[in-house]
Amino acid sequence: MGWDPAGNWACGGSNVSRSDLSGVRTGPLAEGEWVTLTDPKGKMHSVRLQAGKSFHTTKGGIALDDLIGGPDGVVVTSVGGMQFLAMRPLMADFTVTMPRGAAIVYPKEAGQIVMAADIFPGARVLEAGVGSGALSLSLLRAIGPTGRLWSYERRDDFATIARRNVETWLGTEHPAWEVRVGDLVESLAASPEDPAEVDRAILDMLAPWDCIDAVGERLVPGGVLLIYVATATQLGRVMDQIRVHQGFTEPAATETIVRNWHAEGLAIRPAHGASSHTGFLVTARRLAPGVTSPLRKRRPAPGAYGPDYTGPRPPWVEPAVSDG
Repeated sequence: MGWDPAGNWACGGSNVSRSDLSGVRTGPLAEGEWVTLTDPKGKMHSVRLQAGKSFHTTKGGIALDDLIGGPDGVVVTSVGGMQFLAMRPLMADFTVTMPRGAAIVYPKEAGQIVMAADIFPGARVLEAGVGSGALSLSLLRAIGPTGRLWSYERRDDFATIARRNVETWLGTEHPAWEVRVGDLVESLAASPEDPAEVDRAILDMLAPWDCIDAVGERLVPGGVLLIYVATATQLGRVMDQIRVHQGFTEPAATETIVRNWHAEGLAIRPAHGASSHTGFLVTARRLAPGVTSPLRKRRPAPGAYGPDYTGPRPPWVEPAVSDG
C-alpha cells in the first residue's frame, strides 16, 4: 500500500485517486479489498478478499481466489450451486455496515445534509458529533482535498472508531480532516483562531442549543448552520434557540422518509419495507455582524408559548402570564 508513480494511492492492487480522495476503487478486484456478495434473496455479505481463503455459506463455500484479479460485477457460484453477485461496495453500503460506536447518520440524511448545507469543494466545515464517521465521509468527499473539516467529538473511543472507518474507506488519512476530542464550546473558546472562520457548521449532538452562540461567532456571513436532531422535543428547542440568537435567518425543519417500490410487469406497488423517521434537519443562515433577523409577522399558534412552555422565548413572544 502506498503512492504509485502515477500519483495514485495503491491499495492492495486497486487504485484510489490521489487528487480527489473519494475512496472509489477501479480496475480488477485485488487482495485485501472488501466486496459485497449478494444472494438470490437479496441478502448481502461483506467479505474481504484473501488469497487461498473461502467464504462459507449455507450452500457451501466460495473460493475467494475466483474473485481476486477479476473484474467488478461478476457472479460466483458456491460449492452447493448457489449464485452470488460480487461487487465493490458503494460508500452508502460501507457506512451502514462499518463498525460503530455511536449511531450513524444514514445515507438518506447524509445526501440531504450535503445539499441543504451546500457543501462545496474547498469549503471550511465544522462538524460536531463525529460519531462513527459516516457523515464525515460524505463531507470529506464533498469538500475534496482543498477544503477543511474540523470534527469535534466528546468521546475518544468514538473518535478512534471514526478515524479507523474513514481510513478504511479512503485507504489513507485525509489531509483536510482533523478530529478533535473534547467539548465543542470549550474547544472553540480555547482556540479562538483555530478555526477563525468556517463556511458551514454541522451539529449532530444531544444539546445543540448550547452551541449556537459559539458556532455563530465562527460562521461567516451567509454561512449555513445545519443541525441534526432525533426527537421533536429537540427540534422545537433548537429552533427557538436559533430565533433567540437573532443572528440567523428563520430556521427551517425537514424530515426525510424514503419508500422503496416494487415493479414487475403489472405488479407495481410500494415495497413492504420503508426507511421512515431517523431524524430532523434544521437549517438557518448566518446574518452579517450587527444585523438582526426581522420580527415574524405570523403569530405563533395559540398556546405555543403559554405558561407551560419553559424553553427559550423568541423576542417577539410576550412573556408568559402566570395563573397566580
